[in-house]
Amino acid sequence: MKRIFVIVLAVLMITPIAVAKQIGDVSLPDSLMAGNDTLLLNGAGFRKKLFIKVYAGGLYLMKKNNDPKKIIGADEPMAIRMHFIYDGVSSKKLIDGWNEGFVKGTGGNIAPIKTEIDQFNSFFSEEAKKNDIYDIIYVQGQGVSVYVKGALKGTIKGIDFKRAVFSIWLGEKPADAKLKKGMLGK
Repeated sequence: MKRIFVIVLAVLMITPIAVAKQIGDVSLPDSLMAGNDTLLLNGAGFRKKLFIKVYAGGLYLMKKNNDPKKIIGADEPMAIRMHFIYDGVSSKKLIDGWNEGFVKGTGGNIAPIKTEIDQFNSFFSEEAKKNDIYDIIYVQGQGVSVYVKGALKGTIKGIDFKRAVFSIWLGEKPADAKLKKGMLGK
């Protein structure tokens, strides 16, 4: 019996334990896949609009980083996960939010990526409901892929577009400063 206990204890000590980040009632996984790469949860928080919690959001990177400029500029796999808490965010509100984020993230210069922004917005044709999960995943050489409830909506190529997308959360004028801080692990 003692021998079995020692074997079980040894297996537990060498087996990695998946630790998820609890954000309110939402549990964000400790890792996500981006192509063939495993990304680690860098940090997380709530996206709030006024006093309403809209979604729990997490930033996933190859390795921990709290420098938003380096993250935005990096040409390496990364992802944003949004786990919706609020039930019933219309596609119009989502798109309006993305457009505002693109304007802020590019300093108002959206013309060079206008076609990509329109394509991105076309992926959000349905209302976001409570417990829906949206993933925005960047893989170098492939582009930014959008997954809604696990289904791939499409991929947009280009590092400039990738930088604009991640600026929505991590730029100088983020959509939510507290969420930015949380995603940076601060």
